[in-house]
Amino acid sequence: MDKRNETVTAPDSNLGHDRVDGSIFFIECKNETGRPRADQIRFHNFLMKQHTIHGIARSPEDALKIINGGLVGYGFK
Repeated sequence: MDKRNETVTAPDSNLGHDRVDGSIFFIECKNETGRPRADQIRFHNFLMKQHTIHGIARSPEDALKIINGGLVGYGFK
């Protein structure tokens, strides 16, 4: 991750903060076959309404794609 991002790891997700523009992002880390739980889908729906950067990362490259691309809902169906 580049120096402008700070990341805090929670038990089940990652929350990050961009120190340059003040935006936040949420990354849900899953393996290749992992599926979001019902509560994670509810949170996703909330974040979609807020246009907040978030997504499911199945690799470090996915996480960087979500953060650097400002993607909203990446990996959710």
